[in-house]
Amino acid sequence: MAGNQFGKLFSVTTFGESHGAAIGGVIDGCPAGILLDLNAIQADLDRRKPGQSAIVTQRKEPDEVAFYSGLFEGKTTGTPIGFAIHNTNQKSHDYSHIKDSYRPSHADYVYDQKYGFRDYRGGGRSSARETASRVVAGAIAKQFLSGITFNAFVSSVGPIRLEKPYQELDFSESEKNPVRCPDPDKAKEMEAYIRQIRKEGDTVGGIISCAIQNLPVGLGEPAFDKLHAELGKAMLSINAVKGFEYGSGFAGSELKGSQHNDPFNEDGSTKSNRSGGVQGGISNGMDIYFNVAFKPVATVMQAQDTINSKGEKVVMEGKGRHDPCVVPRAVPIVEAMAALVIADYELIRRTNKL
Repeated sequence: MAGNQFGKLFSVTTFGESHGAAIGGVIDGCPAGILLDLNAIQADLDRRKPGQSAIVTQRKEPDEVAFYSGLFEGKTTGTPIGFAIHNTNQKSHDYSHIKDSYRPSHADYVYDQKYGFRDYRGGGRSSARETASRVVAGAIAKQFLSGITFNAFVSSVGPIRLEKPYQELDFSESEKNPVRCPDPDKAKEMEAYIRQIRKEGDTVGGIISCAIQNLPVGLGEPAFDKLHAELGKAMLSINAVKGFEYGSGFAGSELKGSQHNDPFNEDGSTKSNRSGGVQGGISNGMDIYFNVAFKPVATVMQAQDTINSKGEKVVMEGKGRHDPCVVPRAVPIVEAMAALVIADYELIRRTNKL
């Protein structure tokens, strides 16, 4: 199976399945001598872990990371950093009903057709549980990128949308509610809506917005490896993501060029930032901001028509422990993937000129 590595100079290769013994990864290219705050890494994992509130899956996993290489006396050694997160609360019998059937809008069918075999327990390698390994790698990337800040937050759940621009938000409010929305009033609306959807046995999607601030000029390449293209790939690699837009995004297509251009200040900064911090595929020193759209979780606690491996029509109903809305737990994943992209390009930038 290909496609288990992300990044070029600063890279992570992940391993493991949802119901295997453990998930984990190997981080390569991390510079030596970085004093890591292991508590901060665990804190990011705690933000992603299941069972943290009443509006997420109730699978109880401590998600405690153990490091096996690449660290000595609390500092990175420059060698590969190996780590694992042991699974402790698998309930594989919850998935016995789908052993020979395909869940609608899941990876079951395509996985079976591609490989001729699938681990039906929680989706196996296709499970969103794999993203915990990304959070570990991203948390280390954040510490390598000291000074650059990554603030992701939930900006919509279903039809409930946060209208304030990110510049007017207090990001510290995000962690004060289970939805991770920095507007307390909107957060209450979103939480109530998610609870209602869960009672209906259904699921709902949403949008996570992210602002990356204090970046240097010069991250990214002008042709195929544009900064925004790699950010798009990173976000679209996250389970359940259906869309990515940065800067003015799709709304910018409605403007005239004279309205959309960002005029320069004398110091090279721009008076506006419809470019979203990227021009010609290269960071211009302004904030990078983007939106990531997540679909509703495919497993619903309602009867659905589907087919089995013999092509026969069957009816199935979701069982087990699932998120009614994935976006609250996906916030640290978005930050992690953004940090991995920026860390990779920061190392590449250091090779560009003396």
